[in-house]
Amino acid sequence: FNGRFRDEFLNTELFTTAPEAQILADRWRWEYNSLRPHSALQGRTPLEAAQQGVAA
Repeated sequence: FNGRFRDEFLNTELFTTAPEAQILADRWRWEYNSLRPHSALQGRTPLEAAQQGVAA
């Protein structure tokens, strides 16, 4: 996670204040944990996995 955070967030975003950095980091973390496919979930996103769990 730390390497991906550095590569995909810190090396690509520009921010001028600490509060701005916190908001952008929170948004990136939410997208990473909610919208990205995960190999442990057979390539599904956590939201897809949760929806399938509710429907089952």
